[in-house]
Amino acid sequence: MTSTFHSIETAKRSLFTQTTALSTTGHNVANANTEGYSRQKVNMQASIPMEPFAFLHSTTPGQLGTGVEFDSITRVREKFLDDQYRNENTNFGSWSIQRDTLEKLEAIVNEPSNTGFRTVMDNFYKSWSDLSKNPEDVTARRIVKETTLALTDAMNQISRQLGALSEDLNSNIAVKSNEIQGYLGNIANLNSAIVKVESLGDNANDLRDQRDLMTDKLSKIMNISVTDSPQGYQIQMNGEALVTGGAVTTEVTSDYLNTAYTAGTLTNGEVHGMIKSRDTLVSDYQKQMDELANTLANGDIKITIPAGSVLPENTVIDGVTYSGDDRILKTDLKDVIVKGFNGLHQLGYSLDGASAAGIPFFTVTGTDPANPVSTGITAGNISLNAEILADPNKIASSLRTTTDASGTETVVKGNNTLAILIANLKDTSIKSTDGLRNATIGAQFSAIVGQLGVQSQEAARQTSNTEFLVQQVETRRQSVSGVSLDEEMSNMIKFQHAYNASARFMTTYDELLDKLINSTGTVGR
Repeated sequence: MTSTFHSIETAKRSLFTQTTALSTTGHNVANANTEGYSRQKVNMQASIPMEPFAFLHSTTPGQLGTGVEFDSITRVREKFLDDQYRNENTNFGSWSIQRDTLEKLEAIVNEPSNTGFRTVMDNFYKSWSDLSKNPEDVTARRIVKETTLALTDAMNQISRQLGALSEDLNSNIAVKSNEIQGYLGNIANLNSAIVKVESLGDNANDLRDQRDLMTDKLSKIMNISVTDSPQGYQIQMNGEALVTGGAVTTEVTSDYLNTAYTAGTLTNGEVHGMIKSRDTLVSDYQKQMDELANTLANGDIKITIPAGSVLPENTVIDGVTYSGDDRILKTDLKDVIVKGFNGLHQLGYSLDGASAAGIPFFTVTGTDPANPVSTGITAGNISLNAEILADPNKIASSLRTTTDASGTETVVKGNNTLAILIANLKDTSIKSTDGLRNATIGAQFSAIVGQLGVQSQEAARQTSNTEFLVQQVETRRQSVSGVSLDEEMSNMIKFQHAYNASARFMTTYDELLDKLINSTGTVGR
């Protein structure tokens, strides 16, 4: 049998439920701009009606409802979109770092420009061309010295910048390892907190949002997979557990990340992009610039030495030693191989008049001028021979000598044969010391610039594509989980009207009870 006060209970339940719905709507509105927040909803259902089917049953027809109640407050979230977002986010993380690195490499190379390495190299060859017009001009020799210093300084600077970029990437890997460890610790702590809250029968919606946000950020740094278990999220990288329940099972350090990259388990994310940039991109361009410097100094050059030239005593070319009268070339010495700029410079004579062979033009920085080291040259250590730096007259430009009646040999200082040969190196192919390239120094540098341009363009394309995919998935995710203020305002009005109607219903029923209780049996008094 229905209680006299039954409808008061019905109204009370409605008031409590609509109040909860209004409070949840307010919580959604307050967090409309909170990163990682998922909108929440109150799950309402009709409460159990009076007199369910049983052996004892009232003769009153129908079931009388008892109002509304809510069984939970849940967040609106779709796991499939979360997994898709994290997969795309890790790809974006790797490509964005590679694009950034290649942009920095382009700034270091600075080509094409009027102030880049190519301009410095052109000025270097032009100074030799000018010297060939007047080999005895001291000013021209000083210009050769200064343009050579500019060339070696440019190579040294590029090498230093590449080294600094590599060190910067190395430092960032260490920073990221600390960031990863922080995220893993927070996820483990949130796992424990969520288990405690939900063991009481509640939904830890806001804590779950925080955990998902941490996981999203972690997915950009490294490739991870996420499994939701009763103990919380289990975070793995290629099958290796990083977080299980409330414990961080693996300590992530920079050494760990480098090992994982080498082993092939770290396959994506920002850290992957950093290590790949350091060990592949920057390292490759450092190697190519080192090879370019060594090729310029010591690469194989095929030249023709014109007839009438006089080689220094005991000069060895292509395994043949030239001494005595054999030093004086009666015909062109065609297609002989000399070892780069240094080898060619040592075939000639300088302005000091000595008939001894020229000295190495390029040496390793810091070597003894009396015993210069001209092998093992890199972009970082290439320098002008200290003797030439101190005295530009030691620049060799002549390939002619004369011998007087007494047998004294004198250099023809005004001869420009060697200076012309060196100036023509601008258009002469030089076989690199690693044997991989045979082109002019300018063409070899152009190949480096061209490769950089193609790689940078591809990285920009991949970054743009992955970023678009991330944004596309995020848009779909926000359409499900994001807070729409228009929708929340609509819900607010709906819940407000329901609350007001419930309150009005309670007031109306209160008046009925007042009439029943206080006015029944008073007729005729």
